[in-house]
Amino acid sequence: MLNTSQPLQDITRRELLQRVGTGVGSIALASLLADELPAAQKQQQPHFPPRVKNVIFLHMVGAPSQLDLFENKPALMENDGKECPKQYLEGAKFAFIRGTPKLLGSRMGFRRCGESGLELSNLLPHLGGVADEMAIIKTLHTEQFNHGPAQLFLHTGFQRFGRPTMGSWINYGLGTENANLPGFVVLITGSVGGAGNSMWGSGFLPTENQGVEFRSQGDPVLFLSNPKGISSGDRRRTLDSINTLNRAQLADVGDPEIATRITQYELAYRMQTSVPELMNSAAEPKHVHEMYGTEPGKASFANNCLLARRLVERGVRFVQLMDQGWDHHGSVFSNLPRKCKQVDQPIAALIRDLKQRGLLDETLVIWGAEFGRTPLLQGSAGKSAGRDHHRSSFCAWMAGGGVKGGTSVGKTDELGYFPVEDAVSMHDFHATIEHLLGIDHERLTFKYQGRDFRLTDIAGNVVEKLLV
Repeated sequence: MLNTSQPLQDITRRELLQRVGTGVGSIALASLLADELPAAQKQQQPHFPPRVKNVIFLHMVGAPSQLDLFENKPALMENDGKECPKQYLEGAKFAFIRGTPKLLGSRMGFRRCGESGLELSNLLPHLGGVADEMAIIKTLHTEQFNHGPAQLFLHTGFQRFGRPTMGSWINYGLGTENANLPGFVVLITGSVGGAGNSMWGSGFLPTENQGVEFRSQGDPVLFLSNPKGISSGDRRRTLDSINTLNRAQLADVGDPEIATRITQYELAYRMQTSVPELMNSAAEPKHVHEMYGTEPGKASFANNCLLARRLVERGVRFVQLMDQGWDHHGSVFSNLPRKCKQVDQPIAALIRDLKQRGLLDETLVIWGAEFGRTPLLQGSAGKSAGRDHHRSSFCAWMAGGGVKGGTSVGKTDELGYFPVEDAVSMHDFHATIEHLLGIDHERLTFKYQGRDFRLTDIAGNVVEKLLV
């Protein structure tokens, strides 16, 4: 994997090519022809032997309460309803809480699960059955406390628009294993978060690396089907004519986005056959649907988990599931159980299914969100009690190849407010994910506007305690 530079910005591409002849255009065309080779020849070599080949990233959009799912804090319950100690509030910023808030203990209850005795909420009985596969990070922290910027920070390592997402970086760095499917696929339940499709955008990387959203109804990808009256042969002839013109333009100006356009046209043509078969999860056996809790043909988070397994089974490098509805500023103790019921069984089924098919050793499953929730009460006590955004410490977990299952990393104070041991930054989180894929996060870079950029910016350390 090499650093990549853009053309000089102070002259036009045409002027540059007129000065150096057709060499750049020839190189770009040769690169394009290489892109049309079988998928196995298109993969990039990792920096060192990888632990995993694929990633399934489960983003719970809105941010679940870690204090009711993964962080059992008896002292918080003992002090429930008391005013928060002042030392926690000095310099603190909240999205909605004002004044001196009261502490809010959990009402959910916890139990030890698996041979490891990993402690999980009673809201997650199915995940409890695969606890020995999970490694929980209890001290993840971010720099942002509002959804949009924090979602960007989670996916891109930066709080403003314009940077490539983690899936795009990995797709750019490692390439694809399947020439008939995108290397980065996105599946959504509910509405998209505040950061929108920038959560799977390619930023300044070539656009072929951006995530492709697969829809649950109609064409899985917009305009995938041929228009009425147009046959596959008609589409092939049209595509050949368009690409002849594109190749001539590429040889003339050497714009890499033209090469991207050609390869994307070709990929879309191949996807007409591969995607419908892939998305037909109804063809799975009855016992598989029962394991995931899916209804064949019905869109749901559970069905997206099943599709995620089908995608990595076919060599898709990075699969991103977005599930909306976790922003519990009010009625957290009634809303959280409903959301957990929707995801607990299918996520546990995904881990079991990958393992029994021999895919878990080469797949990294990640669960997380843009931030966590406060140990402080938002609103009124009782049924309407809620939790505000919390950036200082929250939970994420991983399962799969190279991950030390049945463990937790990091420790927070008795209220679950600040890290007191092994704090993990978002850049550490990203560095660890790339490491498991065989990527040195300091070496996977792209030159843009005069400097080398990377997913981890200028920071980040691999969290060795997570690794086997």
